Amino acid sequence: MRQTYDSPRRALLLDLSGDDALLRNLQLPDWVLDRVGNTESAHGLLKFHSYRVAIALLPELSEAQYEELETLLDKDEHLAWVALTLPAALEKQDFRRLIYEHFYDYFSLPLGEAQEHLKQALGHLDGMARLRDLEQERLVAVEEFQMVGGGKQFLAIFDQIRRVAGVEAPVLIRGDTGVGKEMIARAIHQRSPQCEGPFVAVNCGALPETLIHAELFGYEKGSFTGAYKRKIGRVEAAQNGTIFLDEIGDLPPQMQVYLLRFLEQRTIERLGGNQSIAVNARVIAATHVNLEEAVAEGRFREDLYYRLNVLSILVPRLADRGNDIELLARYFLHKFGKEYGSSSRGFTRQAIGAMLSHSWPGNVREMINRIRRALVMSENRMITPADLGLEECETLDMVMPLEQARAHAEELAVRSCLSHAMNNVSQAAKLLGVSRVTLYRMIEKYGVRS
Repeated sequence: MRQTYDSPRRALLLDLSGDDALLRNLQLPDWVLDRVGNTESAHGLLKFHSYRVAIALLPELSEAQYEELETLLDKDEHLAWVALTLPAALEKQDFRRLIYEHFYDYFSLPLGEAQEHLKQALGHLDGMARLRDLEQERLVAVEEFQMVGGGKQFLAIFDQIRRVAGVEAPVLIRGDTGVGKEMIARAIHQRSPQCEGPFVAVNCGALPETLIHAELFGYEKGSFTGAYKRKIGRVEAAQNGTIFLDEIGDLPPQMQVYLLRFLEQRTIERLGGNQSIAVNARVIAATHVNLEEAVAEGRFREDLYYRLNVLSILVPRLADRGNDIELLARYFLHKFGKEYGSSSRGFTRQAIGAMLSHSWPGNVREMINRIRRALVMSENRMITPADLGLEECETLDMVMPLEQARAHAEELAVRSCLSHAMNNVSQAAKLLGVSRVTLYRMIEKYGVRS
């Protein structure tokens, strides 16, 4: 049960410093402070009292104190914490992140003239909590298309999107499954002259071979058993817009001929018809298949490959995007947190470490699924590795020997260059500045699948 609106107001004071001198000048006449010296005692008080506001006096923390404190701060999502700390503690990144993710405000000691500001902050938080107890506001998230990334590779993709959007030529987007190829295609469409027209997406690998012609180009009434009326195909439905052909590398050879004709003549014929229909649609294709190898093996037409590969965008794997992993995770947490009405405010340091060490075989699609799962499963304000279904990275804070660090960096470089070159060993060797023989030796050494 929440506190009644009586005076004076009551707050929990967690003093981890054990230094009475730091609190000697703390004068809050309108407040009753229940002071405890450790997190265990604080847990005990929270079982019997329902505070709106809590104050934490924090020195520089040990690793054990970080974990104990994070557990306490996650205890009650409605409890607003304010930190009092020494300026030296704020020089540590982990401490700053702790303050940012768990506290509504902080003040440096000694308070001095800032004591009046502390009173105002506590009064403000208490007042807002009272309003929350009276009425729960519903925040409606406005959905809009966004792409998130701050790394050098992804910033280059943003630049490519801007460059190709205004050009009529076909675009080929390449990258592993789940990296966001359709999202990039939509971004191109929304910035193109065809943005007012439809965006029609087709997964070429998901359509049965016997129906793919009818799905792409449509059919006339009576063209086959069950064709009771004329049907417009996906390509024609994209008139004055964009047709997105996902997994183009899985397109059957016979359909590659029809698609090539459309790209060359900008006309189609419906199944069972003999009339050429002009279609003005921007073509964007995507694939996770190495089309150069497919051409060499006769699985993909060379002339179609050159028609599609006029403008090309290569999307890196999520595991190769470095700091973008945390950036994306926080973006999706904010976005889907509103959708699920979750109180989770961030990720624990262990969760960040687990995400950075995870290989992300499902790429961005896998991250979205894991964060959605975490928002449903988590009972805390901070998402943990268990909430994400990931194993905690126990070696995150360990010092890595020099030889091991060099080997780790070399392995990352090999994987990154192979991904960038779509597993083309010759191109990857040029990017690395080594011979093909040396690259093959490194691939074998690190067990990299080429």
